[in-house]
Amino acid sequence: MKNYPSLKFVDLFKRLFLFLGVDYPVMRKILQIKLTMDRRRVPTVFNEQNKKINNDSNQFLKSLWVYAFLGLILVPFILIRDSYIFPMSLVYGVLMFLLMTSMISDFSQVLLDIRDKNILNTKPVEKRTINAAKIVHVGIYMFILTATITMIPLTVSLLARGVPFFLLFLSQIILIDLLVVVVTALLYMVILKFFDGEKLKDIINYVQIALSLSIVVGYQLVIRSFEFFNLDFGFHAQWWQIFLPPVWYGAMFEVLLGQNRDVYIIVFSILALIVPFVSIFIYIKAIPSFERNLEKLSSQSTVKKKRKPLLGSWFVKLICSSKEERTFFFFAQKMMKNERQFKLKVYPSFGLSFIIPFILIFNELRTSSFTEIADSRYYLSIYFAAMMIPTIVLMLRYSQSHKGSWIFRALPLENLSPLYRGTLKAFMVKLYFPVFTLLSILFMVIFSVNIFLDLVVVWLASSIFVVLCFKSVNGKVPPFSESFEMTQQETGKMFLMFLPIPLLFGIHFWMTTMEYGVIGYAVVLFVVNWILWRKL
Repeated sequence: MKNYPSLKFVDLFKRLFLFLGVDYPVMRKILQIKLTMDRRRVPTVFNEQNKKINNDSNQFLKSLWVYAFLGLILVPFILIRDSYIFPMSLVYGVLMFLLMTSMISDFSQVLLDIRDKNILNTKPVEKRTINAAKIVHVGIYMFILTATITMIPLTVSLLARGVPFFLLFLSQIILIDLLVVVVTALLYMVILKFFDGEKLKDIINYVQIALSLSIVVGYQLVIRSFEFFNLDFGFHAQWWQIFLPPVWYGAMFEVLLGQNRDVYIIVFSILALIVPFVSIFIYIKAIPSFERNLEKLSSQSTVKKKRKPLLGSWFVKLICSSKEERTFFFFAQKMMKNERQFKLKVYPSFGLSFIIPFILIFNELRTSSFTEIADSRYYLSIYFAAMMIPTIVLMLRYSQSHKGSWIFRALPLENLSPLYRGTLKAFMVKLYFPVFTLLSILFMVIFSVNIFLDLVVVWLASSIFVVLCFKSVNGKVPPFSESFEMTQQETGKMFLMFLPIPLLFGIHFWMTTMEYGVIGYAVVLFVVNWILWRKL
């Protein structure tokens, strides 16, 4: 096995581990195996495909450029000289958010890994050594992640603010890393104490979705943050800020560099030093209970409440013409609801489809009044809600249970058209319709109910777009029949499917310039929809 650079770095602390009673040679061997397994998470062969993956590549390391980009958010705040505590509290707030969400989304499988228990528990290995290996394993990745995020901000702080600022900034980052790792572990302890493993998996999944969404929103923040230079920031310490950890670390700058001797500021600084080490002490004491509760992850929750379907049978009969189509409609709904990997891939675009139309409107508010926007055709920005369609239609091909797709070919059907129609209608009703409806209501509040016919046209155009995406991306591949590992092969094709959105937007805009143009366009779209869905 490879002698990784991270292991050589850990070797520098060998005496410390031995002092703590850890069997260092065994811990190092466990770490070496774990780091090797991290590089083998992606299979070398995907089903029938012969696409090869480099076993020595680490997918986490390849994604670090995204975090380096997000680190740019911190730079403008570091350059603010009017105050220490306010900008640095924002810096540490953003940093803690990125580290905490990354800790939950990317490293949960490391911290909560119980696969090695069956092997190590049968060997003469002390639990202290096993737990030390787990913490160091997480620490290695946290160090790499933190270094990536803060590399540019640290360099800027050294060049622009001097050595004392740089050293204090660096030391605070180390304390925050300790705090984030331990607090995340304690959070898992509490969840596992009162809930089963399935609930924890759901929480982790939702955090992963939030992180994916925040990364895209972060692109906007990078640009916006550079507008803060000429603002005059003021900060007034209050008792309730004792519950805000970022303020603790910002306060340290006020005490050491700003010579601020306010009582609250001093208390915040003391908390910044004490809380990480107290948290570590609590975690060490709670490790035995944590390990026992981890067993819940290997068990499945058996009691599930039955919920009545949100849609009545009359509605499903209205939109699905045959019994087979209705069956596949309900089947697809359950698959989309239960597939965690599907939700992780889809829900970020689901959220973006809702956010982007408003981002466009808010950007316009910087140069136009609200009344001017309300009288404009900016309601057509709702077309950007259709950005979710290519992603979700593509993801309908994939499933964690894809090996069971043989059942589709065993069904007594002349063709799989009912399966395709039922699945796409389930997507339209379950995912696209709620977002589109909420956006439509908000847009009618902003632009008046006179845009109702235009919204109907957008819905009809979106329905056509769904069919075109399915035929272009999926072809005749049955839904939920391939592994999620195959998604990267379709990235280029999916990008091309975004191109019709501006075209549909342009045609609709052109029709609004003609008398009765929107009505005629709606009739044409209705007929095209009827033909395309019947031939699907």
